[in-house]
Amino acid sequence: MITAIVQFKVASDVERDEILTNMGNVAPRFESVPGLIRKNFLLDTDRGVGGGVYTWESREAAEELYAEGGPWREAIRNAYGVDPEITWFETPIIVDNAAGEIKKSD
Repeated sequence: MITAIVQFKVASDVERDEILTNMGNVAPRFESVPGLIRKNFLLDTDRGVGGGVYTWESREAAEELYAEGGPWREAIRNAYGVDPEITWFETPIIVDNAAGEIKKSD
């Protein structure tokens, strides 16, 4: 498993409610993304940073979504006028308290 932390700058003139509305509107698009285990939306209005934490079955699955020139990148560019920054982490174990399980990478 892989975790990608995605961050992008949010202009100071973009209101919090507008960002939250946008996140709510795009959230359903992630429900059936192949290989995506979980996505957490992130927002730090004090620092002007938005983003997400994505947990993936594989890096290959993640790279399909994050492809340069693809619709995911273009959506961020169109909404916020910036390119996202992606940081990758191997994810050997997930403790999922909601599901009551510990999942280990193969």
